[in-house]
Amino acid sequence: MTAQTALDKPVRLLSLDFFRGATVAAMILVNNPGDWGHIYAPLEHAEWNGCTPTDLIFPFFLFIVGVSIAYAMGGKKADPSSHGKTIVKALKRASILFGLGLFLSLFPKVFTAPLEAFQQVRIPGVLQRIAVVFLISAIIFLKNTEKNIFKILLAILAVYWALMTFIPVPGVGYANLEKETNLGAWLDRSILTEAHLWKSAKTWDPEGILSTLPAIATGLFGILVGVYLKRKDVDAATKISWLFCTGCAAVALGLLWDLQFPINKSLWTSSFVLYTGGLATMILSLCYWIIDVQQYNRFTKPFVVYGVNAITVFFLSGLIPRIFRMITVKGSNGSDMNLQSWLYSGFAASFSPINASLAWAISFILFWLVILWVMYNKKIIIKV
Repeated sequence: MTAQTALDKPVRLLSLDFFRGATVAAMILVNNPGDWGHIYAPLEHAEWNGCTPTDLIFPFFLFIVGVSIAYAMGGKKADPSSHGKTIVKALKRASILFGLGLFLSLFPKVFTAPLEAFQQVRIPGVLQRIAVVFLISAIIFLKNTEKNIFKILLAILAVYWALMTFIPVPGVGYANLEKETNLGAWLDRSILTEAHLWKSAKTWDPEGILSTLPAIATGLFGILVGVYLKRKDVDAATKISWLFCTGCAAVALGLLWDLQFPINKSLWTSSFVLYTGGLATMILSLCYWIIDVQQYNRFTKPFVVYGVNAITVFFLSGLIPRIFRMITVKGSNGSDMNLQSWLYSGFAASFSPINASLAWAISFILFWLVILWVMYNKKIIIKV
């Protein structure tokens, strides 16, 4: 093995795969209740301001994207001649992720009414935001020192705060942070039009254009944590101590900023970036200490199998229910119903409405766990 090859070989953290897997499993859990009208409060997003456990999931994933960039591209950063090739690869990966997100928005109407599907497709989305954050964070990582990355992170948080709280919204006349009248909502409607926004609102989008800016800051937060974790001149105990204290400080700053710029997942406010980034740092540092340093890892496999095929299972878990809803079967009373409703009727008959909804979501998690377990044992890892 040449020195360059050794540099380019990415280092894998079991704790990072564990954290990623737990996060993706939680994503699937909250995205697939049996009945959207019956959900336990912690499994719902905050109505607007505030933060529930569900609101932590997406920022945790973007934070993990940042940590992964630091590990996967660290060797390439040291070789400027490889930056162009690395950025092209990142662009290809981001394009695939963005395309998969658009496909989920188009499916199944793209096959039955393609013209209408493209006229009404939601352009923002979860996979689309992951793609943009990954690409821009990767470029910033390759082209800047850690000190500059930190400065860029702070600048993004400050600029976004100023834009949202000081710039008068056209047509409204003043700056505000309400659902339909904030600057981000106005920008989304102006550029994307209501036809291409979140169907539940149509006037604003939780993965909109302007709020992607602080989402990039979440990715940069993860990069800085990943760079520090990779340092070979710092012992593990010192790393854990500093990271945990840094996480606590970020949470405290986020809560303090919340008094003026509320913690809000849909707006991805600067206080939300600090609060969720701090919590993610604390959790990852604990996982690192327990799993990678102390080697207590027997419990990790169910989550690791999710973590190594995270994007694949997230995409398929969004696609399969739509396919189920396209398949018509005969119900017990002889009437036609879609396959998902038919399957869920067994849960509805056995549990109370809210527990039936939760039991369905848990069963969906276990269904994918079996598939991912087999894939992991056969060393099948689909890289997007």
